Amino acid sequence: MAREEIASDELGVPRATHPPADPGPVLDALPRELWLPGLVCSSGHTPARLLHIAQWQQRLLDGELPDAADDFADPAVAAALRSEIAELQLTALTRGSPDTTLQLLRTALWHADRLIDRHETEDRTTAIARMAEAFRAEWTVERADWEEAQALLQGLGDGEHLRWDALKGHLRSREWQEAKRLAALMAQRPELSALLRRIGRAQRSVVPQCPPAPRAEDEGLGAPMGVSAVETVLPDAPGELRGIRLGDRIERLLGSELQQLRHPVLHKLWRARKAEARLLTYDTQAVLVDWRPDPQAPPRQRPQPPTPQALERGPMIICLDTSGSMQGAPESIAKAVVLEAVRVAQQERRGCTVIAFGGPDEVIEQSLDFSPQGFERLMQLIGQGFDGGTDVQTPIECALRRVQERQWASADVLIVSDGEFGCTRATLDQIDAAREALGLRIFGLLIGDRETMGLLEVADEIHWVRDWRRDAPATGHGAAGPGFSPVHSKSLTALYFPNALSPRAARHGQAGAAAAHPRTL
Repeated sequence: MAREEIASDELGVPRATHPPADPGPVLDALPRELWLPGLVCSSGHTPARLLHIAQWQQRLLDGELPDAADDFADPAVAAALRSEIAELQLTALTRGSPDTTLQLLRTALWHADRLIDRHETEDRTTAIARMAEAFRAEWTVERADWEEAQALLQGLGDGEHLRWDALKGHLRSREWQEAKRLAALMAQRPELSALLRRIGRAQRSVVPQCPPAPRAEDEGLGAPMGVSAVETVLPDAPGELRGIRLGDRIERLLGSELQQLRHPVLHKLWRARKAEARLLTYDTQAVLVDWRPDPQAPPRQRPQPPTPQALERGPMIICLDTSGSMQGAPESIAKAVVLEAVRVAQQERRGCTVIAFGGPDEVIEQSLDFSPQGFERLMQLIGQGFDGGTDVQTPIECALRRVQERQWASADVLIVSDGEFGCTRATLDQIDAAREALGLRIFGLLIGDRETMGLLEVADEIHWVRDWRRDAPATGHGAAGPGFSPVHSKSLTALYFPNALSPRAARHGQAGAAAAHPRTL
């Protein structure tokens, strides 16, 4: 009897249940990389093993454990391998990754084939346990790399958007090490993560928006004085209907009186009754309410305008300043914000596009996500250096064109810059038109020491990263310890040159805000 048939009989598998002995049709359904390992493996029965390998491949690609019934005609070996795959959670690596699935199956078949080389004094159960331990040791290293990737790219959930084979090639790259450093940097700045959640207008915020500032004409009026109502009754004036009475006012006549005018006889009676003011008319009166100051009355609050609805968690359009003035710590913070924005957008199913701008004609617009192509673009952005001039005109115009599209209609714009730029009047007018028509909001993330006229005129809200120098290298230029900042306020222009602010820039009320910051120098 053949060796395979003897092994099958010893395992108790009825020969009638074996698939046909011709492996040709089954091999056609397998990748060529699995042909040799599947044919030469000494464990199980060849036709059953080839058929079950195809089932294992499909289940692993789906991110699921293989069925216990697909046991290669060797249940003990298949159960040991399934147990190790489950404990190491290797299905997270094989989901949607053909290369990783092939590698896992080839490794499993190689270890299963080594059972035939066991020593004659070693029983098969001990050999299977040793085989499972060797398989586990080999894939523990792969699992450790995957856990490191998951720690960095938290929010991926089931990992369906990024295949392990596409990610694995980046684990030893300089860009990946830089991404890990940026993720640690972002973990120390939760206020920036909170800012990213506010961007967009797709959902209603659970935190109500701050009420609008009091109008200038209402300031200085003091507390409202008490008032009381004085009513004046105006008889016969148009107003409340009180009943019916006799009179001669034609505009108040009942319909039954008016129809007599068309009668050949009753119209004479109608004229006589009108002369005597005995026609039936409606009785009305008006009440005039006059509010007069009354020191004895309780104060009456002035009506407040309705609080605007707070919206958040929508698509994000990030205008990223890559000019030479951003080198050093500003560059690190800017890249960290982009990495966090992509991660938040992936987790919350929000769109995210980045418009990197430098000097004239140096604009790159691209959508970032955790697909293989999007992740490749993200790694390139993290790895590139910031150098060149600053031209914010073109990226803002690109962002305004993007929000006109239906997919990005609820998006907001985030400008990440040190503020060294300006916009023309035509662009500012386009921004105002987008605010009026679409409700567009523009957030400014200032990674610098002061607000500029350009940033004040463009942004609706400006968030200042005051201690940006703490992320500079310890030996770098300008580093002076964690949290050091040589300025006490970002609003230096408003504080020392208040008349230099344009009306558009002065809407932020920076003069008052600057005065509120105590001087620390």
